[in-house]
Amino acid sequence: MATIYDVAKAAGVSAKTVSRVLNQDAPVGRETREKVEQAIHALGYVPSNAARMMRSNRSGIVGLITGAISQTSDNPELTGLPDLFIVQGIQQVMAAQKKTLMIADTAGSADNIPHLLETFRQHRAEGIIYVADYHKQIELPDTAKSMPIVLANCFDKCATPAVLPDDKLGQRRLVERLIKAGHHRIALLRLPETFVASDLRFQGYCDAMSEASIPFDSALVPSTLQEDDPRQLGQLTEALKHLLNLDQPPTVICCGNDKMALRVYGILRSMGLNIPEDISIAGYDNYTLIAETLYPALTTVELPYRDMGRQAAELILDMIKQSDHPNEPALMQGDVYWRSSVTDFFTTNVKMFQQ
Repeated sequence: MATIYDVAKAAGVSAKTVSRVLNQDAPVGRETREKVEQAIHALGYVPSNAARMMRSNRSGIVGLITGAISQTSDNPELTGLPDLFIVQGIQQVMAAQKKTLMIADTAGSADNIPHLLETFRQHRAEGIIYVADYHKQIELPDTAKSMPIVLANCFDKCATPAVLPDDKLGQRRLVERLIKAGHHRIALLRLPETFVASDLRFQGYCDAMSEASIPFDSALVPSTLQEDDPRQLGQLTEALKHLLNLDQPPTVICCGNDKMALRVYGILRSMGLNIPEDISIAGYDNYTLIAETLYPALTTVELPYRDMGRQAAELILDMIKQSDHPNEPALMQGDVYWRSSVTDFFTTNVKMFQQ
């Protein structure tokens, strides 16, 4: 493999002159530059990025820690591949900024994180992004404090810069849209209480109902399901029976996520009920493999994973440049996707009047 000294010898110049041509950090005559460039091309010389990195103290590398490669969640309460979608958003920004994204997988164990951080440090990564598989609180090792780091889809007690989905606002917007469509008896089937999103979405539900001056009715919010409980389908069935047997049953049921909505469709149909003619259903996630293939297509709220990834990438790049960071998490908003699983009473009444 040719060296800078081989190029210098072939061009009849000093190694320092070759370095000036490569780095463009000092004036070099046109004729001399052409000789050096011809020698580089003839010898197939490849500059050492490691040497440049040492001089500039910039590697152009950003580390990313994720579990997206080694594991796919089997937990029925979580969505498809959120961490993978977040990684895709991060990569889009890094590619546009000519940065190298070095990805390391946890192999499903948080115990591997200290080793991965040390590996990134040895490769002179300028910053780290940690991506979680769902919205949750994590605990980073103390070694994470030695370099800029951003959390995506998770947060910690140390106020580490984070990018999170705005679960509260998402649920609020969905309920507001349901109310606008004429629904006032709105039920909510919550995720297990162990999920951060469960309380946030419940708060959003309550805020929207309160803003519309609709009194809170605890009967419309049955007990949350139990995490990893083999009886979960039975619990969901009982919750639906409870709602349908109320003196004033709901006109729409908001499900904790799209996977729950999928199971609700099946249970209701086994009871002989039609969606949305007998009751409307809404989900959360916009897990398109479910939402767009269900019949009727599912009204739901998007979890903006790719936007979260792009925001996390932009944030870490800003931190690398400016060495400061925000004090509050960045909350990313998702759109409401209105589909045919929900009856719009206003539109229906207008059509009937026109007929």
